[in-house]
Amino acid sequence: MSKYWLALVVIGLSVAAYSLASPKKTAPLTSSAVVDLERYMGRWWVIANIPYFAENGKVATADVYALKPNGRIDNVFVYRKAFEQPEQRMQAEARIYPNTGNNHWQVRFWGGLIRSQLLILEVSPDYRWALLGNPDRSLAWVFARDPIMSDAELAQLTEKFKRYGYDPALLKRVPQAPDQMPASN
Repeated sequence: MSKYWLALVVIGLSVAAYSLASPKKTAPLTSSAVVDLERYMGRWWVIANIPYFAENGKVATADVYALKPNGRIDNVFVYRKAFEQPEQRMQAEARIYPNTGNNHWQVRFWGGLIRSQLLILEVSPDYRWALLGNPDRSLAWVFARDPIMSDAELAQLTEKFKRYGYDPALLKRVPQAPDQMPASN
């Protein structure tokens, strides 16, 4: 066998070995939910999320949505740093990607300096709860119209994230009342 063919075989075997050893990339998350925007607008309490820098340590958090005349969505994240502290707000604006059943949004914070994609994965028929994620599965939320949700219902909803390729154990309850605060040692 010539050196040329031997080099091709070695390269081919190396590529094959690398592809077998490399973790498989998961296809980006998509949603088939059809969202009635008028019903979806209003305050949604953040019952659980995959914690990340902007929401870490916050309590009594919610997202408040309102349709704007230009078709975009006013998105206000409200939170407290502690229950005895005043409510604070972070302003954002969302736009809906066309032909997505209103389930795929781009949210822009600080005038577009930071952009994030949001997918509404499921909404209960009565619009009492919603499951949200993002295409790379690094973020997820359980939203509800009421700030308090039973542990049993939260467990059922977080378990639904398995079908979207998430580990449900990554979702953590966001305290909406002082008695939901984790015990300190």
